[in-house]
Amino acid sequence: GAAVIDADAFETLVNPGAPIPERSTAVHGIDDDAVRDAPTAAEMLTTLTPLIDGRVVVGHTISYDLAILEREAEIVGVPWTRPSALDVRLLARIAAPTLADYSLDSLCEWLGVENVRRHSAMGDARATQAVFAALLPRMREKGVRTLAEAEALSVRIAERAGVGDFIEIEATPFETPDALTLGGAAAAYTTRVRDVMSKPPLRLPEETPLRDAATTLMETRASSIFVDGADGTVGILTERDVLRAVATDDAAALDAPVARYRQAPLLTILDDAFAYRAIGRMSRLNLRHLGVRDGHGRVVGAVSARDLLRDQANGALMLGNETDSAEDAAALGRAWSKTPVVAQRLASDGVDAREIAEVISAEIRMLTRRAAELAEAEMRADPAWGPPPKPYAVFVLGSAGRGESLLAADQDNAVVYAGEDDDEAADRWCAELGARFADMLDAAGVPLCDGGVMARTPEWRKSEGGWRTTVADWLKRHRPQDLLNVDIFFDSAVVHGDAALIDGLWRDAYAQGAETPAFTRALSETLAGWRAPVGSFGGFRLGADDRVDCKKGGLMPIFTAVRILAIKHNLPARSTPARLDALVEADAISAQQRDRIDDAHRVVLRMMLRQQIADAAAGIRLSPRVAPALTLTKPERKALRAAMETAGDAVDLAREGAV
Repeated sequence: GAAVIDADAFETLVNPGAPIPERSTAVHGIDDDAVRDAPTAAEMLTTLTPLIDGRVVVGHTISYDLAILEREAEIVGVPWTRPSALDVRLLARIAAPTLADYSLDSLCEWLGVENVRRHSAMGDARATQAVFAALLPRMREKGVRTLAEAEALSVRIAERAGVGDFIEIEATPFETPDALTLGGAAAAYTTRVRDVMSKPPLRLPEETPLRDAATTLMETRASSIFVDGADGTVGILTERDVLRAVATDDAAALDAPVARYRQAPLLTILDDAFAYRAIGRMSRLNLRHLGVRDGHGRVVGAVSARDLLRDQANGALMLGNETDSAEDAAALGRAWSKTPVVAQRLASDGVDAREIAEVISAEIRMLTRRAAELAEAEMRADPAWGPPPKPYAVFVLGSAGRGESLLAADQDNAVVYAGEDDDEAADRWCAELGARFADMLDAAGVPLCDGGVMARTPEWRKSEGGWRTTVADWLKRHRPQDLLNVDIFFDSAVVHGDAALIDGLWRDAYAQGAETPAFTRALSETLAGWRAPVGSFGGFRLGADDRVDCKKGGLMPIFTAVRILAIKHNLPARSTPARLDALVEADAISAQQRDRIDDAHRVVLRMMLRQQIADAAAGIRLSPRVAPALTLTKPERKALRAAMETAGDAVDLAREGAV
């Protein structure tokens, strides 16, 4: 809720230093005598600025007021930083898109707010505050839960409604309207670092003379060399480092060891990260080169700004920069709130929905990683907690691990810490960590998991040995809830900490699952009651909202069936496409079956994403439910029905031999 704190109220007249026009006095009743002893604009701004610093300013058509204050500050020479702001006029468009009028008077009438001092500064301010308080529950009903979400939706509503002054709302997470245009940078969201990196990387021992390193760079036409230190550290030597060395130490530099001029430690990025991530990291850290490591932490290549930016545009920095540099939940929220816009732009550029889902999933993984980093840093600085008692890893499960997350996402995460036995001190520390980063993600706009699949709960926080025992118990007992839990465990992906702690557990789970036919049969039985939501005459079975649940009706049976087949044949892979390819290579399914299921998977994701993009723009709560009659063309409805029927074929494949 919201309330006015009278002690913090600030009200003043301002002496404009010029006569007040009579027509203005006729409206607000303020004449020259009333402002004769009032402070000047400079004096008022000097008092006002510290009062609003660090706060969110709420108003009706607030960008106009802020523009006036900013212009006045420029004229009188008072430093001014435009504060974060929300416009109740735009928020009302989100909460009630069918209202005929969004003036302050109309909003007060609609919400039952009394404005007893209309056209007075404090009267309108208090009326606006009451309107804002009344809008909050209506915003929550629309799925708007955070400041960043409200800011981002305000911009999109302003664009859609043609409200001309939305560009001035600098509290939005977009730098300028141009930042919304990806243009040629769309490829940065579909290209993996491993596809553009140099491999294998050039490497030299640290005692190598700089002269030899320079010769190697010239002969290979490479722009960097990794330098291996005697202590096991890895650094990097670039062309620019060689030039700086010679400029500083003249010819003597050429006989000196490269250890003197290398940059260490080597900063790296994962090989399966999207190119926009590497672009953003380089920009933030002012680097021209990054090392590339695989999932085991091994350096497997190098990537340069030249590699990444050859065909890219700076729009790729939209997501690549902000999450990595976020310092709190609000900054994480601003980064996450950009995702719907990026998804919409990528879709407009013709990027496949599955690739967009991978970008969204990558963002969730990066948000979780950054939240865990911030939570750990807080605890290290807190004498009551200090550093982690044991090495640990945070991993995500479900759609974020598979790469199938869309815009209606929530949290699915867990923690593993080193050791064969559960440790009370380590568990207590990890519980606090899990609670902190879960709350941070929730505040950023990624809601808590309704099912409690989060590291803050004991079931999803264990030692290595504890996890092995749990997985073995799941495989042995295969109770209904166990089957759900172990199901998403097979989709797990590490986002922070020691990846080796979970990688072995994950692969062992596949091997043990393949060796336990009763378990895979039990998994396939979870699909026994599934039926495509298509009627006998080819129409969709719709709910009361005239929508069909595309997750339950198409996506879930596909990814579940393919996952069961991958477990049955011991084919460790996380994504549905990778599992399908592995099944073909193992002769478990035909290439034709793979292609049909793969196409169906793409179609369902595309329809869900399109609906969520439309709902986000309209301020409607996001869900997996699609309105076929409103969102899809006749050919698209036909394609969606066919995809749901193909989902049934995937279910049949998974259930072969189950009964």
